[in-house]
Amino acid sequence: MKIRDWDINLKVRLFGEAMMNITYWMFFPFLTIYFADEFGKSKAGLLLVFSQVFSVIANLMGGYCADRFGRKRMMVLSSIGQGLSFLVFAAASSPWLHSPWTGFVSFACAGVFGSFYWPASQAMVADVVEEKHRSNVFAIFYTAINIAVVIGPILGAIFYAAYRVELLIIAGIVCLLLGLILSKWTHETAPKSKSADPDTNGKWYDFLLNQLRDYSLIVKDRTFLQFIMAGVLAGQTFMQLDLLFPVYIKEVLQDSSFAIGNWSLTVRGEQAFGIILAENGLLVALLTVSVTKWMSKYYERNVFIFSSVAYAISVIMFSLTHSIWGFILSMALFTFGELMGAGLQQSFVSKLAPEHMRGQYFAAASLRYTISRTIAPLSIPMTVWIGYNWTFFVLFILALLSAAMYWMMFHTFEKKNIKMQH
Repeated sequence: MKIRDWDINLKVRLFGEAMMNITYWMFFPFLTIYFADEFGKSKAGLLLVFSQVFSVIANLMGGYCADRFGRKRMMVLSSIGQGLSFLVFAAASSPWLHSPWTGFVSFACAGVFGSFYWPASQAMVADVVEEKHRSNVFAIFYTAINIAVVIGPILGAIFYAAYRVELLIIAGIVCLLLGLILSKWTHETAPKSKSADPDTNGKWYDFLLNQLRDYSLIVKDRTFLQFIMAGVLAGQTFMQLDLLFPVYIKEVLQDSSFAIGNWSLTVRGEQAFGIILAENGLLVALLTVSVTKWMSKYYERNVFIFSSVAYAISVIMFSLTHSIWGFILSMALFTFGELMGAGLQQSFVSKLAPEHMRGQYFAAASLRYTISRTIAPLSIPMTVWIGYNWTFFVLFILALLSAAMYWMMFHTFEKKNIKMQH
């Protein structure tokens, strides 16, 4: 399905969200540094954990709101809410106000609005695209996000340190413009039967309770439980990309020469982090399909295990290097570990799930990311309590435990299959 054949909603969103994502990634990866400088690493880490709890709840409620109030309405309100949050954050970061607490509350609010936007945006694709074309459309949006992850951090590495307030203002204006564009040029796609009668939807918290009931599936399926646990353990490593890594690189990397041929550039810590983050996004955008096709030739157990081992080795490499080229090499291995399992894990979930419960299994499988995203910021205060080297060593051990858990999971999975055959 070619882009020219898309529904107008998707064409408008592809352009608007691309602009929003680029501006967002110009400053978002560096905010951990900002909060660590303002609050200290211990308090910053705990505050980031606290803010993620609200985002997780908002994500669960986002689906309910998208069904009851409509996709377009939720996306417009979320875009405008994010824009206003960023503008308040900009004011709080300016020399005239300088209120880190106001900035943190604004950042948390922006995260909540973003969590409300996501379910509505995904549901809109399902509303207007035939099932046979959905994977292609989702892939194009995913590629657009990764292109933003390449461009945004590079621009942020150049401008963030000197123009943080201006970047936040630009992000706020772009989000407000996106809200206005969605309001003017998109149409509602939610089925009327889902939103016409509020009483048919039950109480406002029923959706959240139903989601929690779905998650109880993980304690009934031992293989699935081990899959979730392994994902959470591995997640403590790959979630550090915009948490521990920027703080660490800023502290250990002084001015470093970044040379390619006759061209050279002196980079600081924030700029070096922007470069390796852009490297991650570029490799993901270019290699996801080819690496997934390559890994599909091997047994899933070995792919999952070696993915976790690659994470483990990469974090040790990060802890031992103090040069820009060392970080680039470490990030290459880190990204390879990410790509190894990226395409196969969703298909493995569908293999575990009974056909009539496939949707519930995919919902419960998202716990790998929600739990990981909530716990991962604890790595920042850990650097104060036990130091960087021990923090990276803990992440190394967690990644190896993830590999061991994957091995146990497949042992359980194979025993279950043998019993079913007999």
